[in-house]
Amino acid sequence: MADRLQKVMAQAGIASRRKSEELIKAGHVKINGQVMTELGYKVATKDKIEVDGIPMQQPEKHVYYLLYKPRGVVSTVSDEKGRKTVVDLLTDVPERVYPVGRLDYDTTGALIMTNDGALMQQLTHPKYEVDKVYTAKVEGLPTNDQLQTLRHGIILEGKKTKPAKTKILATNTKKGKTTSLVQITIHEGRNHQVKKMFKAIGHEVVGLRREKYGFLDLTGLQPGEYRDLRFEEVEALQSGFANFKQQGRL
Repeated sequence: MADRLQKVMAQAGIASRRKSEELIKAGHVKINGQVMTELGYKVATKDKIEVDGIPMQQPEKHVYYLLYKPRGVVSTVSDEKGRKTVVDLLTDVPERVYPVGRLDYDTTGALIMTNDGALMQQLTHPKYEVDKVYTAKVEGLPTNDQLQTLRHGIILEGKKTKPAKTKILATNTKKGKTTSLVQITIHEGRNHQVKKMFKAIGHEVVGLRREKYGFLDLTGLQPGEYRDLRFEEVEALQSGFANFKQQGRL
């Protein structure tokens, strides 16, 4: 994925982005032996960049994937217990990638994998508030009052959760035991948060899947499969979804 020259220079530690722009405009930068003064020039991985005659090493190419995490896989790069990790599933990805946030061992669903540290930090920062939509299979049938509690926020470990959106999708009674499928949308990322929220209102979670991460969903993917994020999807993530919102695509 091509990036603007000044951004590539900043990522390589040559100078700040603004200072890099000044170097470009002043004719200090060459691309493949030719002086480049165009600020919007998109640099390809194969391009050879020189600053004042000194070759610049381009940073590792950033890659972005959406993984449908299956059950029984840990959301880490390595596991001391020898369990399969989400990285093990990306069999044809040569870059060293990392999961953005975590899904529990027994939780399935949408998980972004990337080596873009800046984007990872942005997406996991509390101020980012990206919506995450889950389908939770819970014991029993939550009442509207109980769900209303989650919508207003509840105290977990001394701190109130942000308001959630909830909706009952289906119920099932088998051998005298009732379970419900509940859709819940949150934008926090506390440890085991969804499970703890339902437990707090008296309904244990027996199955959990993250259906959407922001505008990204599992369409076309089966558990264990993954796909490249499209250029416009990456741009939307980097811009806080502003581009997609402006285009009416969210």
